[in-house]
Amino acid sequence: MEKTKLEIPPFTGHQKFIIALLALLQFTIILDFMVISPLGDILMKTLDMTTANFGFAVSAYAFSAGISGLLAAGFADRFDRKKMLIFFYTGFIIGTVFCALSTSYFTLLSARIVTGLFGGVIGSVSLAIVTDLFVVHQRGRVMGYIQMAFATSQILGIPVGLYFANHWGWHSSFLMIAGLGVLILISIILKMQPINKHLALQSDKNAFLHLWHTLSNKRYQVGFAAIAFLSVGGFMLQPFGSAFLINNINISQEQLPMVFFFTGLSVFFIMPLIGKLSDKVSKFRLFTAGSIISIIMVVIYTNLDPIPLWEIVVINMILFMGIMSRMIPATTLNTSVPEMKDRGAYMAITASLQQIAGGIAAVCAGYIVHQETKSSPLEHYDTLGYVIAAVTLCSIFFIWRVDRLIQPKER
Repeated sequence: MEKTKLEIPPFTGHQKFIIALLALLQFTIILDFMVISPLGDILMKTLDMTTANFGFAVSAYAFSAGISGLLAAGFADRFDRKKMLIFFYTGFIIGTVFCALSTSYFTLLSARIVTGLFGGVIGSVSLAIVTDLFVVHQRGRVMGYIQMAFATSQILGIPVGLYFANHWGWHSSFLMIAGLGVLILISIILKMQPINKHLALQSDKNAFLHLWHTLSNKRYQVGFAAIAFLSVGGFMLQPFGSAFLINNINISQEQLPMVFFFTGLSVFFIMPLIGKLSDKVSKFRLFTAGSIISIIMVVIYTNLDPIPLWEIVVINMILFMGIMSRMIPATTLNTSVPEMKDRGAYMAITASLQQIAGGIAAVCAGYIVHQETKSSPLEHYDTLGYVIAAVTLCSIFFIWRVDRLIQPKER
């Protein structure tokens, strides 16, 4: 019993504050990316975009985030993590304002690139902070709470964003995110303590040498591959979600908030449970169970014909419960791979590869899915589902390798 208590220590007051702050920060980052999907039908019609154009608009954020992540990786362990967070979050807010000011496909594309350059690094800095401040047997719960930002973005963020878009235009959705971001940035500046213990452990004086040593580490490469595969499915499925619901399932634009609300509600309740479970049982088995559920539900979802609203709500709830049940154990396992001196670089490279892989996935999805006219049903969406299922199976293998890799380290 004493060993169990030591393995699962309670959170301190400052740790609880950090969890809340990072969750709010992740809420804005996730919402900025997620809101593109429900706005997809509006954007394609308003800015006269094809499905391929929209795929590029989504992937532009991912590609720029991936590039900036690689460029920042060598410097990620050479600065106070608080200062890194302030710098990149400020740039993210500015980029989001540029999105709100966009008036054409090309200006939106450019704004998404700017937002991605800064937003893509924030997730890796946040993970490095979690790994620095929380022991391994706390991280499942921490990731459970932080991943609740995904659910909250669907319960509150996306419905509110759609409400803003339906009443004041799609530009207002991005202004809402930027306004909330300013408040969070002020809290980071005023309340977060410096996080700089890793600075004393640095041996590479050259930032690019540090990047190379991290990239060439055989142990780390297993984690890089696992997280890259993990991101592909989500980036393929999400961009055309609203267009599929509207044009294939005959859900109206006004009904979309309800779909996202109940989907987010289910994820909101399951995240803390998965987080606690992840600290007590095999993370790999938990990941595998979530993967099997998501494979089954993705195939069902992408083959749907028009059905009542309540049925699509239930299917979406089960689908995202499966998807999010994968994310917490996978991310928690991945945080255990790097040594403290390499955490910033490792997390930055991981986020970079995740974004690049996701960007490629979004572009591929744009070419797999086809739409004859702006209001006709999406074609080949079922093919997209089969591709996602195959990639999900591959991710199980790579997460198994990560699990095997860190077992001696946890003993």
